Amino acid sequence: MTRSIKKGIYTDERLLKKIAGRDPMKTPMVKTWNRACQISPDMLGFTFGVYNGKTHIEVLVTEDMVGHRLGEFSPTKKFIKHGGRMQKELEQAKKEAEIAQAQAATAQTGAGIKAAPAAK
Repeated sequence: MTRSIKKGIYTDERLLKKIAGRDPMKTPMVKTWNRACQISPDMLGFTFGVYNGKTHIEVLVTEDMVGHRLGEFSPTKKFIKHGGRMQKELEQAKKEAEIAQAQAATAQTGAGIKAAPAAK
């Protein structure tokens, strides 16, 4: 545990001043760079823009988040995908299956359109 009970929780006083006496639903996103600030019950319902090193990510504070830090909900790294030859082969097969399915659907609707005028 990074802080003892004797020391208390770490909350940024400036951040608490920004939300003091305001309605959570009417207040716009409150931008903050303080990722280490712990979420207190006073922050419930507010939307914070937590900086991740590049942009501010919107975090809507709920009851489950009390006691956690703001930075936990703003990831700093973006997962793209795992690579490799097998992954490329799987993606290629999936793309070909989608193309075949789309062609079958257009052929089916095209045949239905041609058959409809003949039925009249």
